[in-house]
Amino acid sequence: MRKTSFKSPVVYVRLNQPVRLISEDDSSSLDEVPLMMSEDGFDSENDSLTRPRKQRRTYGSRIAWCLCCGWKDSLYSKLESWKNRCVKKKELKPRTVPIGKRAVYQDKYSPNIIRNQKYSVISFIPLVLYNQFKFFLNLYFLLVALSQFIPAVRIGYLYTYWLPLGFVIFVTMCREAVDDFRRFRRDREVNCQLYSKLTKEGVVKIPSSDIKVSDIIFVEKNQRVPADMVFLRTTEKTGACFIRTDQLDGETDWKLRLAVGTTQSLAHNHNMFNISGEVYAERPQKDIHSFVGTFCRYDGGKQQDPLSIENTLWANTVVASGTAIGIVIYTGRETRAVMNTAKPTAKVGLLDLEINTQTKVLFIATMILSLILTALKGFIGLWYRDFFRFVLLFSAIIPLSLRVNLDMGKMVYSFMIQRDKEIAGTIARSTTIPEELGRIQYMLSDKTGTLTENEMVFKRLHLGTVSFGQDSEDEVITHLQTFYQQHGTGRQSAVTPSRKTSAIKRSIVTRVNEAVKALALCHNVTPVYEDDNNVEANGTVMADKARGDTVVYQAASPDEVALVCWTEKVGLTLVERDLNGMQLRTPVGSMLNYTILQIFPFTSERKRMGIILKDDATGEIIFYMKGADMVMANIVQYNDWLDEECGNMAREGLRTLVVAKKRLSEDQYHDFETRYNQAKLSMQDRTSKVAAVEDSLERDMELLCVTGVEDKLQVDVRPTLELLRNAGIKIWMLTGDKLETATCIAKSSKLVSRTQSIHVCRTILNRSDAHSELNTFRRKSDCALVIKGDDIDMILQFYEHEFMELACQCPAVVCCRCSPTQKADIVHLIKTHTKKRTAAIGDGGNDVSMIQAADAGIGIVGKEGKQAALAADFSITQFKNVGRLLMVHGRNSYKRSATLSHFVMHRGLIISVVQAVFSSVFYLASIALYQGFLTVGYATVYTMFPVFSLVLDEDVSAETAMLYPELYKDLCKGRELSFKMFFLWIVISIYQGSILMYGALLLFEDEFIHIVAISFTSLILTELLMVALTIRTWHWMMIAAEFLSLVIYISSLFIFKDYFDPTFFLTGAFVWKVVVITLVSCVPLYILKYLRRRFSPPSYSKLT
Repeated sequence: MRKTSFKSPVVYVRLNQPVRLISEDDSSSLDEVPLMMSEDGFDSENDSLTRPRKQRRTYGSRIAWCLCCGWKDSLYSKLESWKNRCVKKKELKPRTVPIGKRAVYQDKYSPNIIRNQKYSVISFIPLVLYNQFKFFLNLYFLLVALSQFIPAVRIGYLYTYWLPLGFVIFVTMCREAVDDFRRFRRDREVNCQLYSKLTKEGVVKIPSSDIKVSDIIFVEKNQRVPADMVFLRTTEKTGACFIRTDQLDGETDWKLRLAVGTTQSLAHNHNMFNISGEVYAERPQKDIHSFVGTFCRYDGGKQQDPLSIENTLWANTVVASGTAIGIVIYTGRETRAVMNTAKPTAKVGLLDLEINTQTKVLFIATMILSLILTALKGFIGLWYRDFFRFVLLFSAIIPLSLRVNLDMGKMVYSFMIQRDKEIAGTIARSTTIPEELGRIQYMLSDKTGTLTENEMVFKRLHLGTVSFGQDSEDEVITHLQTFYQQHGTGRQSAVTPSRKTSAIKRSIVTRVNEAVKALALCHNVTPVYEDDNNVEANGTVMADKARGDTVVYQAASPDEVALVCWTEKVGLTLVERDLNGMQLRTPVGSMLNYTILQIFPFTSERKRMGIILKDDATGEIIFYMKGADMVMANIVQYNDWLDEECGNMAREGLRTLVVAKKRLSEDQYHDFETRYNQAKLSMQDRTSKVAAVEDSLERDMELLCVTGVEDKLQVDVRPTLELLRNAGIKIWMLTGDKLETATCIAKSSKLVSRTQSIHVCRTILNRSDAHSELNTFRRKSDCALVIKGDDIDMILQFYEHEFMELACQCPAVVCCRCSPTQKADIVHLIKTHTKKRTAAIGDGGNDVSMIQAADAGIGIVGKEGKQAALAADFSITQFKNVGRLLMVHGRNSYKRSATLSHFVMHRGLIISVVQAVFSSVFYLASIALYQGFLTVGYATVYTMFPVFSLVLDEDVSAETAMLYPELYKDLCKGRELSFKMFFLWIVISIYQGSILMYGALLLFEDEFIHIVAISFTSLILTELLMVALTIRTWHWMMIAAEFLSLVIYISSLFIFKDYFDPTFFLTGAFVWKVVVITLVSCVPLYILKYLRRRFSPPSYSKLT
């Protein structure tokens, strides 16, 4: 910050962050303090680096912005802005939906039609053509082909230009048509799915597309919910049902949904038409985890029921138990599922960008060559006509087939990835960027479910003075048995302890019982019993293990399932749970029954959950709560061990939960219930009012225990991370978990090696803190960085460039407490500041934004569902598969695409050089040397198969590539498609084209047609021989391609008699002349290549 004359506070505001107030006196002094120390001394802070990112643009970046068509993106954004101003966006408002009646303005709501098609019948051809000709290569050839309708500049036959262009466009249109037709069929299948609608006349069947707001719809078990609905009734006796939300939020755990009490209590479904009621729903929005609404009934006095997320059935969820009946409140584009469906941006690989740049260079070369020949001929008469004719003659310099060959090659690479048995289950969902896997320099990984298995195992129970682990479970079992043998149902000591029990009130036995009972009661877990045929027992949770049924615990969190499974293991078993109560079985076989009075579910903002229960035997009301230690530390009574033990468990890599309880009197609870119900009925600021009432109860709670749950590492995580590091890939771990747990996983997974130190960034509250922390970190070397998401946000406000410079030098970075948006922002920061290729890997719905932001997104099919895998470019089943995906397939895809592009360009350059030599020798005539089919056949049937067979070539075996990951480092330098290599191939093309044409001119005898025969035959043989000399590992299909092309060409010599003289081919003169010219064009290049490999061998050749 520069010094100014103002002394008023400066307010720094960042989205989702608390406002920081820094006085000018405090911050201005920082300008006189060096930001970082260099070896030579102090570097003064550059004010331009503290400006917002968009304001910092160097002179070089401005030039690149112009040359790389950055102006085009700006123009499109301006047009989009003007469009939004002219076309007023529909305003979404809250709505009131009547029960059993047609909603007012029903037809004005969005239709319930799913449409994922990109085109309509009318827009298909215009849009496909636009999407094709917006690329420079295709637009250039379109203009060339159109010019052939002008007689003055026509070169040869029309089909020589229109046939290749038409073929490319036809193939593209067929591919787009097939893809769009598949989308149409999927949409039609969804839109035509029949649902039962309840009407006054009875139940009728209607397709999903005809569903409207206020319709009452039946959704059967395992059926998709067609629209956003409020849950009115269910066939389940408990008044609740389970739904699966994996296609909405990526979580595989079932969610419990509650029917509205007023409608659930009705005797029959048709009674809903006899009541006067309505549902008030908030305006449509994206948040799938919250809902604010009210159910009102007016007959018999006004009755209101608050509606929350627990009373909803969102579209694209699936009913998992019973039959649900709901009233539709949102349809079509206004549903939560559609509003959260963002159209992903099309990813363009670096290889495509490099080739596009080289194509522009070739275009400039075409213009310069045409201009030189025109100048030599003289700018007299209709000189511009000659210029255009030369441009058309040399149009082969820019190969139209380049894009087709590369796209087909990418499809082959994707097929190879999916066929690899070593990484079975891998799917290439994007066939446009497989070569990006060969140039990754930054790997950003999630933790839970990616590096770890997301399989929770209970490891530790700490009571403050004593700790129990897996090896001491027998002691816990003994304590519980002792307690319940002494106290029967365990109620005596809880309410009116006798003298005998008073002596042991706070003994270890009692404390263990209190802790284990709290874990068995404070949760949202429901036991579902299945018989041997995997069918739910009686369709309800009412069952018993004694009958031989298998119990499956369903919950929204695997941590809770792990805790309940452990309590069952030690003897306190959750037998039954419904909306109103739960039942536990003690180690001695007695039953403990509790009535559920209130449940406060876990949210990411609260980071805790609670439940209020009433003991049916004693009438005692108990409030249990568990949550993150940082939150619970301010809720529980003072203690001197909580922070220390939580830190110890975190250092062991355990996920910690703090458990507490509070006894409530009848008066306390009734007072709370009254205030809580009033807050839930509020339509303004309901969330904050409810939270305030809950906070009033969450005070001075008794600390019971701390639990530690381990998330096991995935198979072969350590060797895979080591493999990636040896390949030169820097790994960043981005997680929402706590700092201590993330640090421990980084150590246990060997993300941070034992020899490396770890710098944990302290909490940053203002610019001064950020300044000091960066200076401290700058002085450390070979040090891994651990930082929280909030601190990153604060640093980026002031020192974005400096922070990224330091972070990118670290061997590893761990970012904890990151939101999904922050993960994506970090990906963008790395791409912006380093210009390196990034890959992001994750397994949950919270990783989708990060995956889509990276250059290559990799999704793992895990316990959190398939949302990340479906949104990713590549889907794998285990983290260890990413090593082979990059080291083998990524490396091969990049090297093969680079070689393929070189040969396709070489093929066009060499025939253009032959044409240029011919025109310069024959009085600068703008006449085509090779007429008609020869031009078309040269780039297709004569050379296409051998050149394309290069997609099967490999320099080293897959085993060698995995054994020596250092080979991967060379690819990141980009030498395969560098301008040095590009110009080398241009020189080779000029040399070979000159030899072919001058050799044919020197050796021809009588007729001009012999020049065509000798030069064209030598041209074909040279191309085939160059491919053969380039291949490093022969495949039988390569040999077949070479022989097939040779046979096709020899056969055509006797078919196209207009271009060749058949009698001349059978003479010895033709043979030896062609052989000599071909050898002269290829042998010197082979000798140079041999000498280079002999004295400066490539790295891979040393391993073979």
